Amino acid sequence: MKKKQRRRKKGDTPILEMTPMIDVVFQLLIFFIVTLKQEDILSHLDINRPAPDPNAKKEEQPEDLLNITVWKEGYVLQGKKVRYETLDKQLTRLASFSKNISVIIRCTSDSKHQYLMQLLDVCARNKLQNLNVFSL
Repeated sequence: MKKKQRRRKKGDTPILEMTPMIDVVFQLLIFFIVTLKQEDILSHLDINRPAPDPNAKKEEQPEDLLNITVWKEGYVLQGKKVRYETLDKQLTRLASFSKNISVIIRCTSDSKHQYLMQLLDVCARNKLQNLNVFSL
């Protein structure tokens, strides 16, 4: 038997199929991604952190913590019921020692808004800035 041979015409160019090549490239890419063993780069770094500067100024920590509760009948300062005038005097006295006092203000759900505003005014007048207001 005689094999049939295809004859190419002189004007025809060979067609190159791209789909199988793209499939092979993707399979190789997936193979290399899955088999890649990543090294821990941080374990090979040799880094020495600088020592702290002994002349650097240390951050000032709040010296004291002041708890004030605002409720429907007035104020509670550090667990004791106080009137507005007493609270004003105490905050003025404490602010004269340090402006870094942290003031935690807790408001009950039935407290008067006026009481909270008066307390915030006293803190602003005494330039106390570390204020935290919570609702109970």
